[in-house]
Amino acid sequence: MTVSSVFSPLVRAVIDSFTEGVIVFDHQGAIVYANCHAEAALRTLDGEAGREEKVLWPQLARLGARIAPLKVGELQVGEAIFIPASETRASTLADRERSAILETLEQTGWRLAESARRLGISRTTLWRRLKEYGLQQDGGGGWSQVF
Repeated sequence: MTVSSVFSPLVRAVIDSFTEGVIVFDHQGAIVYANCHAEAALRTLDGEAGREEKVLWPQLARLGARIAPLKVGELQVGEAIFIPASETRASTLADRERSAILETLEQTGWRLAESARRLGISRTTLWRRLKEYGLQQDGGGGWSQVF
């Protein structure tokens, strides 16, 4: 999927962090961006008749998708379609946050300072979240989950 220059890396990262599929359309109904979950859903649709919103919407609606207008002030600049995630993925905001934290920690080799920087939170906030989610440092320098 070609990424439009109107999205900053931060906006793309936020869209990509959703566990549900997100497709962003411009004001003319053409796809501007789709995260990996949306791309997977698009591959399952009948045929490649077109990748415009008016063609895709009926098929996406059958998947339980919902639509939201994208506005700048009062001006509508496009629309976003949200395709529900499968039941195996995180569904609540807390589950999404926990998954994002754990994924980032894995990517950084459990270096807390680097993980906090990538997540855009303080190390103190990261420590609090780890405690909330029952993750604690064990005596050997590793991490374990407390139930």
